[in-house]
Amino acid sequence: MNAIRAFEAAGRLGSFKSAAGELGVTQGAISQQIRLLESWLRAPLFERQNRRIVLTPAGQAYLHEVGEALARLASATVRYGEIDATILRVNAPATFSLRWLVPKIADFQTQHPQIRVRIETSNVPIDALAERVDVIIRGGPDAFHDYWVQPFLSETRLPVCSPGLLDRLPLGHIVDLRRHTLLHTLSLPRLWRDWLSEAGTPDLEATADLVLDHFYLTLQAALDGVGVAMGPTALVAEDMAAGRLVTPFSSPALRARKYCTYVPKTLQTDNRTLAFCSWLEQRGNMKGPI
Repeated sequence: MNAIRAFEAAGRLGSFKSAAGELGVTQGAISQQIRLLESWLRAPLFERQNRRIVLTPAGQAYLHEVGEALARLASATVRYGEIDATILRVNAPATFSLRWLVPKIADFQTQHPQIRVRIETSNVPIDALAERVDVIIRGGPDAFHDYWVQPFLSETRLPVCSPGLLDRLPLGHIVDLRRHTLLHTLSLPRLWRDWLSEAGTPDLEATADLVLDHFYLTLQAALDGVGVAMGPTALVAEDMAAGRLVTPFSSPALRARKYCTYVPKTLQTDNRTLAFCSWLEQRGNMKGPI
């Protein structure tokens, strides 16, 4: 259906760029969906001519059929309810969703009971997302032609561990990390190396190193007393406040990219997205315990 919608919009508007604007996705996503459809149909639907696209005879015939079918679907949707108009689709990284967004989302629902939030988790680059999303949360700020971007949450990274681990193996000085297990995340392999370098101990070797493939697993291992993790301050603030995690060293604090909202420019004035982004900015500006 995504490929058919992309084809119908491009054929009707005569432009991949215009189709991308209408559907709230990138031009590359439109092109990819049409290539998939052409591969499945085993027939070219467009001729690419010097930055222009022209429907082939097969494409013209298919557009006629598809256009009528989508029109009937749209008509049926209007007749049988507009419940999907209340859904706000949010795409965010899994660790951020688990440790920051989900624990706070009830507050948004209380303030905006008419908006139903659907949270999808992924780390897929923005320009590779195939389906339409109302709000994307990623690091940044980065520039994307078809998106409005707004930072809402800053963070740094510091070593964190459970209080029980410190009771067993105190950390009075950075060199005491030699007696500990350092917890690493596969997708962020340089965090400990960068922090130890800034701390002036680039050659420090720990008793053991444990590598996990997701950041939320790394943080859970820290909570369970397995070792010391490089914790993102924004995502462990509640654990710090509750005493489930502590930071043995207050510096150096590694700078990290800010969390940002990326909203398709076609939705820049949408009341649902404006309400959600405003709420994120409000919550992001609240002073945490770190």
